[in-house]
Amino acid sequence: MAHDAPPRWDRRMQQRLARGEAAALGELYDRFASLVHSLAHRVLDDEDAADRITREVFGYIWEHPDSYDPKQGSLRSWVAGITRHQAVQRLRQTESASARDLGEDAPAPAELERRIHEASTAARADYIVTSMPTPLREALELAYFQRRDYRQTAADLGVTEDEARRRLRLGLQLLSTAHNHQALPAVPMRRAAARGPHAPRPPHSAPPGPGHGRPL
Repeated sequence: MAHDAPPRWDRRMQQRLARGEAAALGELYDRFASLVHSLAHRVLDDEDAADRITREVFGYIWEHPDSYDPKQGSLRSWVAGITRHQAVQRLRQTESASARDLGEDAPAPAELERRIHEASTAARADYIVTSMPTPLREALELAYFQRRDYRQTAADLGVTEDEARRRLRLGLQLLSTAHNHQALPAVPMRRAAARGPHAPRPPHSAPPGPGHGRPL
């Protein structure tokens, strides 16, 4: 996708992290902290919780750089997947605790799972829209958010009506994948949460410190 880092950069970054370069963690944080925080906030709708998820995600990355496989996709997509996993896991814990407090008035388990899946899907859809190539994103925004028809969309973009339809079709195909995913991808996070940075930090400031296993 248009905003994903080039594969060469991805591999080089992974190698630097594997060598324990704190500067690499800082660069990764500068590039992806906003993405991580926004995805976590989209799922949890809580600023403090999103801050905690941000710290945990970068703590996990610092501890487990070798768990990223460049053959499976970009580093950006991998970071987003870890974030969604951890945020959904936290949401499930929060919803379960709330249900226990409500007792008989608690929603049915199926209703809780529906809420969790919807939150995860919404976060994935946000990620897809912001990551897709600019021409596709612009066409979707004009047609579906600004209610333009094909002819108006084509005129605004300076393309033919056939090209406007093609862009919309491709954009919608990408967006449809948000509804066809597992809410919890198989990414182990428990160790990362335990070893991650301890001091609270705002999501857009200096990078979090590493876990105990990777001293600087």
